[in-house]
Amino acid sequence: MTASRTALVTGANQGLGRALVEELAARMAPHDRVLLTGRDPDRVQAAAAAVAAGQAIARVEGRVLDVRDGDAITDLAAELGEIDIVFSNATSRMSPHDDPADQVDAVAETSNLATTRMLRAFAPRLRAGGRLIVVASALGTLDKLDHQVVGRFAAAATSLDAVDALVEEWRHAVHDRRAEEEGFGTWLNIPSKVAQVAAVRAVAQERRANDLAQDRLVMALCPGLIDTDASRPWFEDMSQAQTPAEAASWPVDLALAGTFDPAFYGELVQFARVLPWETGIPVPHTATT
Repeated sequence: MTASRTALVTGANQGLGRALVEELAARMAPHDRVLLTGRDPDRVQAAAAAVAAGQAIARVEGRVLDVRDGDAITDLAAELGEIDIVFSNATSRMSPHDDPADQVDAVAETSNLATTRMLRAFAPRLRAGGRLIVVASALGTLDKLDHQVVGRFAAAATSLDAVDALVEEWRHAVHDRRAEEEGFGTWLNIPSKVAQVAAVRAVAQERRANDLAQDRLVMALCPGLIDTDASRPWFEDMSQAQTPAEAASWPVDLALAGTFDPAFYGELVQFARVLPWETGIPVPHTATT
């Protein structure tokens, strides 16, 4: 009998996270399980029940996991022991008109410190053939940064501790109203997403040879523009946006495939294309703060 597999998705009550759970559950085997996680117990259980009642083949389990709680991540990783698929997808919603000082703590804790905690907890527990995918965006490349801080983010991509330290510096600069003059800018998404990709690159630097030998993949994902309540305020033209289900399709293909392109390892990837760390791709937006 084929060994059962476990997949974990964070931030999975709605949007892309839920679509990833739905796609995994529909395509994995009956003896496999997919953990749908989020912070709110009622929403987690309702979402898990709805997915299980749909096209699911694998078991769907709702689990409360607040990714801002490092102990909760560590405890879940210890409970699971080993894991096959992780989508680190949780993020903090914001709008273009929010005061960055009011939002930076939630962004740093949900998107950044949670990312490094997930990488620390689950990368060592990936089974052979496992996939650990951090959902980031096309904003996560160095060209999106002011020249004053490019070198700092590039240098931080050598260790998770260095990434965490730089995130804390950015966070304090935002609170102290120094972020713009120091080169961090006023759009929180850019430093946050670049730091997420830096964290993936830091882990990849340490693990690349051994992971590739065991067919394990650690990478960052740009899922592309998705039509959700969270993304609509940021983009003028949503006519080409994907539905969450469409956006989940290729990442789940990758997660379930027997092999992957080694060029993806440690990189930011969109639709099977590596987005260069230094140059990226242009991203239009309507941010006003």
